[in-house]
Amino acid sequence: MGKFLAILFGLIAVAGGVWLAVTVWWQEFYELVFGFIPPILFFGGLIALIAGISSMKDAKRTKQLEKETEETHEETPQESHEETPEEAKEE
Repeated sequence: MGKFLAILFGLIAVAGGVWLAVTVWWQEFYELVFGFIPPILFFGGLIALIAGISSMKDAKRTKQLEKETEETHEETPQESHEETPEEAKEE
């Protein structure tokens, strides 16, 4: 029963907030929303910049590791044969 009351009171609070924002405090709400746009753009752009730089570093590191792996495989012989348990018993 408590969960239903929480949902009911939550819906009442949301409806009351929307009603007050639209009818009573429209100008303040409008200024608040437009006041949030510059910081959101700034921090969103900053996060995108950091993500892009991180992605470029990861791509560079991946290429470097692939190159090192290819060089290592070229230097080691490819004919490494591991004995199976049956072959070990025969010897």
